[in-house]
Amino acid sequence: MQYERILVQRLAGRLNEPRRFIQVVVGPRQTGKTTAVRQALEKVRFEHRFARASQNLTMPREWLRREWDEARMLAHRSDAPVILVVDEIQMIPQWSSVVKALWDEDTDNGTNLLVVLTGSSALLLQKGLRESLTGRFELLRSQQWDYRECRDAFGMSLDDYLFFGGYPGALPLRDDVERWLAYMTDSIINPSILNDVIGLERITKPALMQALFSLGSAYSAQELSYRKIMGQLDDAGNTTTIAHYLNVLSDAGLLTGIQKYSDKTVRKRASSPRLAVHDTALMTASYGPNRSMLLTDANRRGHLVESAVGAYLLRRSAQEGFEVNWWRDKNNREVDFVVSSGTSRTAIEVKSGRIRRLDGLDAFCAEYPGTATIVVGSYETPLEDFLLGRVPLFV
Repeated sequence: MQYERILVQRLAGRLNEPRRFIQVVVGPRQTGKTTAVRQALEKVRFEHRFARASQNLTMPREWLRREWDEARMLAHRSDAPVILVVDEIQMIPQWSSVVKALWDEDTDNGTNLLVVLTGSSALLLQKGLRESLTGRFELLRSQQWDYRECRDAFGMSLDDYLFFGGYPGALPLRDDVERWLAYMTDSIINPSILNDVIGLERITKPALMQALFSLGSAYSAQELSYRKIMGQLDDAGNTTTIAHYLNVLSDAGLLTGIQKYSDKTVRKRASSPRLAVHDTALMTASYGPNRSMLLTDANRRGHLVESAVGAYLLRRSAQEGFEVNWWRDKNNREVDFVVSSGTSRTAIEVKSGRIRRLDGLDAFCAEYPGTATIVVGSYETPLEDFLLGRVPLFV
């Protein structure tokens, strides 16, 4: 029996409602978007047409119109709603203007056609949504799987999850690390960078983008100034290029440069980023021949655990809308993560077996009174409980 994510229930519930919005399922490659949509279709049990646009980067807009017309014919013959699913919609040039025209035609004509779009390139997809489909869509995010999902679906231990992460297609291969690594590289990382980022975005230095992702994944949970990043790369570009590429990788659900916390927005944007993978599998795959030491070496394990906590926070922030930052004062007292939402703010320190001073939390709370604190990995807040979502982020 297939595991069913919360996303399936949400989509099925919306498809059972009267026609109102286009449902858009967006997320990184190989996170189960198509499977979730098919599971939702089974629950709803309306007649549907499933059109896949992911095989050819030059698919014409006429193909989309033909598929839409076929679904319309089904709707005209049916007393119940009919669902059209277009998988990997971003592969169609100027797709958003075509979808807008066809959706508005159905609205004007009273055609009871429900529409679900999926896409792997969040940046390009959301750009098209903003440009043409404002007010006509709802977004559903399919992100890498969290620890609870991997534990329940695959029986994974905490250490398994830290090392292998949450890409469901790769997890059955984890007993053979080299095979798992080949799948991660060939089916997830390379297509994500080459097709979903470089192939669909205006990337003037593709080699720099690839090198930045590899460097950033290996240095996840560490601060690197833009100057240091440029010093590590052969084709360095400039600070603006690096910052833009980090934003693109973040929108693609791969790698984020977390900014330093400040109550002044300008200072936030000018700070050195702390790099954070969106899934620890990306860190493991990019780490090189010493990847086994991620679990055995205290310092490397510390970065792996912090990366898992960071990925968990980034996933939740995308769903819930809070901010994720880090902090350090002029005396080098640090806080691993600061999450904030409106007037609520929580400082989070991560312990992973290494001796860690907690004076950063005290210093932060002195500068920002009213801040709640969490020490992940402490007796009060075990890492497993935190990653399972048992710990409230805000008081």
